[in-house]
Amino acid sequence: MKLIKIAAVNIGLPQTVPHGKKEVETGIFKSPVNNAVYLSKLGFEGDGQADLKNHGGVDKAACVYSIDRFPFWEADLLPKLEPGAFGENLSLEGGAEEDFCIGDTFAIGEAIVQVSQPRQPCFKLSVRYGVPELPVKVQETGYSGFYFRVLQEGLIRSGDVFQLIERHPAAMTVMRANEIKYKGQDDAEGIRELLSIPELAEAWRGSLEKRLAKLEHNS
Repeated sequence: MKLIKIAAVNIGLPQTVPHGKKEVETGIFKSPVNNAVYLSKLGFEGDGQADLKNHGGVDKAACVYSIDRFPFWEADLLPKLEPGAFGENLSLEGGAEEDFCIGDTFAIGEAIVQVSQPRQPCFKLSVRYGVPELPVKVQETGYSGFYFRVLQEGLIRSGDVFQLIERHPAAMTVMRANEIKYKGQDDAEGIRELLSIPELAEAWRGSLEKRLAKLEHNS
């Protein structure tokens, strides 16, 4: 496996910001910290989410995004980006969605983590940058980032290197999972393949099961 490391650990608590004629509460504003931060099964110490229905929980303990994607966004839609730009807790360097598979297990610092699902972009990204089409663009490109669940709690710091413990035998990359979800609306075989992975997060599993049932009913 190529060298992938933590470029930054980012944390932040929810803020209330203007959105059109109203205000929304969001935890998308994260900032790098210099010290080691404890990662528990529910997330990083000192971090928080506003929408606990769609963010946080054991399947979404840590949000991950690659800084290698930043030049793409800077060239197209967004200003100069810094770690935490996509609301991620862990900014990666050296790898992205095509390098991580659902169910892969890694050691990072003292923690052991497992890839649970791609990050599903929400409108809070457009709130942060004033770019309404940004969430859809994230879906179209597959440059979504992803989530870790925590198998062993511990301290993580900037500079820690990813140590692969186990590559999941299904080899379903985050990028491929995004393609099935957002581009393969009628891809029953792909949906079945993704659902066959026990480590897939329940949030994704539920929506895909509904789509597959509809496809099978109409076939």
